[in-house]
Amino acid sequence: MSNLLKDFEVDANPTLEARQRWRSSVSIVKNRARRFRNIRDLDKLAEYETKRHQIQEKIRVAFYVQKAALQFIDAVARPEYKLTDEVKEAGFSIEAEELASMVRNHDTKSLSKNGGVEELAKKLSVSLSEGIRSCELPIREKIYGENRYAEKPARSFLMFVWEALQDITLIILMVCAVVSIAVGVATEGFPKGMYDGTGILLSILLVVMVTAISDYKQSLQFIDLDREKKKIIVQVTRDGNRQEISIHDLVVGDVVHLSIGDQVPADGIFISGYNLEIDESSLSGESEPSHVNKEKPFLLSGTKVQNGSAKMLVTTVGMRTEWGKLMETLVDGGEDETPLQVKLNGVATIIGKIGLSFAVLTFLVLCVRFVLEKARSGSFTKWSSEDALTLLDYFAISVTIIVVAVPEGLPLAVTLSLAFAMKKLMSDRALVRHLAACETMGSSTCICTDKTGTLTTNHMVVNKVWICDKVEERQEGNEESFDLELQEEVKSILLQGIFQNTGSEVVKDKDGNTQILGSPTERAILEFGLLLGGDFGEQRKEHKILKIEPFNSDKKRMSVLIALPDGGARAFCKGASEIVLKMCDNVVDSNGESVPLTEERITNLSDVIEGFASEALRTLCLVYKDLDEAPSGDLPDGGYTMVAVVGIKDPVRPGVREAVETCQAAGITVRMVTGDNISTAKAIAKECGIFTEGGLAIEGSQFRDLPPHEMRAIIPKIQVMARSLPLDKHTLVSNLRKIGEVVSVTGDGTNDAPALHEADIGLAMGIAGTEVAKENADVIIMDDNFKTIVNVARWGRAVYINIQKFVQFQLTVNVVALIINFVSACITGSAPLTAVQLLWVNMIMDTLGALALATEPPNEGLMKRPPIARTASFITKTMWRNIAGQSVYQLIVLGILNFAGKSLLKLDGPDSTAVLNTVIFNSFVFCQVFNEINSREIEKINVFKGMFNSWVFTGVMTVTVVFQVIIVEFLGAFASTVPLSWQHWLLSILIGSLSMIVAVILKCIPVESCRHHDGYELLPSGPSSSNTA
Repeated sequence: MSNLLKDFEVDANPTLEARQRWRSSVSIVKNRARRFRNIRDLDKLAEYETKRHQIQEKIRVAFYVQKAALQFIDAVARPEYKLTDEVKEAGFSIEAEELASMVRNHDTKSLSKNGGVEELAKKLSVSLSEGIRSCELPIREKIYGENRYAEKPARSFLMFVWEALQDITLIILMVCAVVSIAVGVATEGFPKGMYDGTGILLSILLVVMVTAISDYKQSLQFIDLDREKKKIIVQVTRDGNRQEISIHDLVVGDVVHLSIGDQVPADGIFISGYNLEIDESSLSGESEPSHVNKEKPFLLSGTKVQNGSAKMLVTTVGMRTEWGKLMETLVDGGEDETPLQVKLNGVATIIGKIGLSFAVLTFLVLCVRFVLEKARSGSFTKWSSEDALTLLDYFAISVTIIVVAVPEGLPLAVTLSLAFAMKKLMSDRALVRHLAACETMGSSTCICTDKTGTLTTNHMVVNKVWICDKVEERQEGNEESFDLELQEEVKSILLQGIFQNTGSEVVKDKDGNTQILGSPTERAILEFGLLLGGDFGEQRKEHKILKIEPFNSDKKRMSVLIALPDGGARAFCKGASEIVLKMCDNVVDSNGESVPLTEERITNLSDVIEGFASEALRTLCLVYKDLDEAPSGDLPDGGYTMVAVVGIKDPVRPGVREAVETCQAAGITVRMVTGDNISTAKAIAKECGIFTEGGLAIEGSQFRDLPPHEMRAIIPKIQVMARSLPLDKHTLVSNLRKIGEVVSVTGDGTNDAPALHEADIGLAMGIAGTEVAKENADVIIMDDNFKTIVNVARWGRAVYINIQKFVQFQLTVNVVALIINFVSACITGSAPLTAVQLLWVNMIMDTLGALALATEPPNEGLMKRPPIARTASFITKTMWRNIAGQSVYQLIVLGILNFAGKSLLKLDGPDSTAVLNTVIFNSFVFCQVFNEINSREIEKINVFKGMFNSWVFTGVMTVTVVFQVIIVEFLGAFASTVPLSWQHWLLSILIGSLSMIVAVILKCIPVESCRHHDGYELLPSGPSSSNTA
């Protein structure tokens, strides 16, 4: 089949031309609106891009033309904004449009005219230090708007009903049914003449309603997922306290705290900050970062903080911002096809063409036989309305064969399965941002994971400290004490270094309790400072901060410059121990005095750092340097005095070792990529089971200096990479992909974005991750837990296997329905399965079959075999064996019933044909019911394991059987059936259940090599429990 599917070949990064080729090759589609509902409209893609460029050009003009014009042309006529009574009554002194225009146009003159940010805050009735009061939220939202963007309204259930009715084959059948009713009533009278046509209409109604309900529930799942994707948490000062709120709860007047990796949540004005660099490419298309400060104070919603930190005053929210207008214009039009959808569109197209051919042949054979029969009986020249009804019935049967033969449900089952998996994963703390990621995760062969917060708990405490030539440990049994005997001057410098050189804050919550806001590492150090008796607020008041160089992954350090009360300045630095140690010339000794850092002392300090690291402690050095005056450029990178080395404990998460072992059993290599010291990294990796005998631990600096051929040679052995830069992670990921690995990579920082984008599956951390990292990721791990990553891989494999089960089941029904009707038409001149019966069979194998098989939860056996190879044939030899075997069995049994059933069942009398056709229909349906159970396992014999754990599967089975009884026993006038005796019911069930014995025999026939089609080691099949895992 691979030659037939050459137009549906999938690349890792498909081009627009490839996607257009796939779409144009899908030539047999019953309902294009439904098939491609969740798929990006390629025709509108160019239109979207044009709109985006137009808006970006407009913003660029505002940035670079209007701004210049407003600065240098005094004669510019600015619009006058008159305060409305509503704004005055609310206690504000500036209009929403004036604020929006000021920021949008970067109008510094208007800002000056309003008295700068301080006066502007007064006009907005807000204190820049205390923030707004929570009780003011409703009035601020009323006057200045909510921070929400226009969204496409959710589609109602009736829209899905209408969409299901767009199926061209159902439309044709509806026309046939209406004609059948008209002709039937005219010839056979009312109500008898209505039965056939009404039966078809009721069947269509049932199909449409079940399809619409399934699609509607699926859309609700996608709405929930989309809502979760848009959740962004921002830090604000409100009611005098720093707190976290949803981006949607932001109002004009809020004081927002920004740090590296944040998305600017609304338009605003810079209040204070350090080294703030903003990436405005999402709005203007400009790649160069913009420096924001007191002179250039304007911040636009949707841009990203590339460096530095700041506080901003929110001036414009929601649809008044340029970002809001951009979001309104570029409504998301779905996603690209996943690799499985592309493959199954190809399979559906090929089978659809075969089915269409069979339908046309069946109609021609039935018509020719009918005409020849009339000619033989001498009534060729005499045509009645009954003859017209017969031909119409033949046409309806042929159209219904197309309904059954075109497996529209194949690609749609992928969406259903992925939606179900994504919903389950969301409750398991994983948010899948792109459909294809969940699917691709099933093929992942390698996970490159961070250490901190992913493998460890991220609940950090300072456990040991070296200071004044002594190592002190946190007191056992009393977490609230650190017994340090320090001279006042040393303690003062240490506390200054802790409380001044930090990007975090110590605040009081509503109940007056002390709360530390910031990263886990910063919280641990600040908590250490508080235990030593320090006061964050007092320290900040005593000294003015002149300059901050925030921590980044490249330098692996953070620095601050403060002004001293008696003149001069002092620089503090903290960061990776071995890096900061090299910046030091002096050290504080046991007497509390600064002495030269000799080789002997460097060796002793290195041993201390190594000792801490070997105990799996993260080590940081705290150093300082006194300066006569503040430097104009960067802070110094040498000449510092060593004050302390802290060892921070971050315990391994419970269950991580077991999760790593699960990955290794599943053929997934876990590699730790961390910025920590190599000894710390190795100790944690051993504890997690990642660093094993024969594995390689390497530092990033050593790795990046290797020549390409050496790098490629050692990459398969690398299990730990320490002191790595984001560039090292990117290099590792790209090289792993080049040697054929399917790579998943975790990231949380802004600089991790290239690696997340490069990987096959980017996994961003939900708690520690920045908005930039999340935006570039495919999956957000909301609890930052490695076990959750393994769960995503498990569900990815489940999606693939579930779709294989569904395909095997559906193709079996396709083959049998096509051949039985075609052969019967050729030999007897009639089709044993009527249009109504075929519509019911179509619903069993399409919507209900997809619900039953494509939504089964994963079992542990999925993680006991290697990953699914990307190049694997989707429909395997094992599946073809099962399809062929079951089809042959069903065709033989149904063929015998069709051609010799009356004599075998001893049927006579006027209703013998009706009874036989009902038995054939009933047996055919029960064959599908039992084959659906068979399809739960493609290779293994025990198909019942876990069946009753899947309520969807058991529910679908129950509904199918109950409806079958109702159709046969009570809806005979519409479905062309007659009630059956208990013996005939028993026979039908027996014929169906024998397919399970056939399945056992088939599974004993070897068709694969010693390895499974996609690289799995074959698991032995057999009745024992060990073989049915």
